Amino acid sequence: MSTRWYPKYITGNPQLRVFLPNFFMKLVKPEVPQLPNVVQFKVSMQMTKHDVKNYLEKIYSVKVESVVTHVRMGKFSRNAVGGYVIKDDDFKLAYVTLPKDEKFEFPNLFPEEKEKELDKQKEQLNTLKDEWKMITTKNKHRQGVPSWLGI
Repeated sequence: MSTRWYPKYITGNPQLRVFLPNFFMKLVKPEVPQLPNVVQFKVSMQMTKHDVKNYLEKIYSVKVESVVTHVRMGKFSRNAVGGYVIKDDDFKLAYVTLPKDEKFEFPNLFPEEKEKELDKQKEQLNTLKDEWKMITTKNKHRQGVPSWLGI
């Protein structure tokens, strides 16, 4: 059941109504290596094991063998300004086991080609920074004068 408000339905004025669930599921890369058929999700606190299983089977048509959920405590940290303790919200993790013949691999979001491009861009940025330092140190006795006005 959704808690969102919808406009009143009036006969003769058909309205498109979309009822969205209050649940969310976020795919999380596990910190500890898992079996190839185990997938880890961060889910809303209200979801039960049966909700997770039905959500995956009905919406995404994924066969689910079992679901194990754990409630994790949020991290504690100190505020830099006031020095008081801040606690993050608690969250629930769901470990979904797929059938043995299915394997899940976490998608590679940063392939090597993109990493090489990023390295080239970082090198270019560093050279530009070095050039900027040279220009500013060369003209530091002429503060407020643009560099293109040089002799």
